[in-house]
Amino acid sequence: MSEVVIHDDESFERALKRFKKKCEKAGILSDLRKHRHYEKPSEKRKRKMNAAMRKNRRSFRGRG
Repeated sequence: MSEVVIHDDESFERALKRFKKKCEKAGILSDLRKHRHYEKPSEKRKRKMNAAMRKNRRSFRGRG
């Protein structure tokens, strides 16, 4: 769990910005989106295979 201590001379908006940045760095929101719905094992394999194909295609473009 991410936490931010608000200093005496710091505004709430500034502390909130630091908290959001810390959560983004920790990957909390992306993890939440990923686990929002159940994903069948076949769907997970399909998603990973598509990601690998996209990554593979990108690496071949640079060798033209």
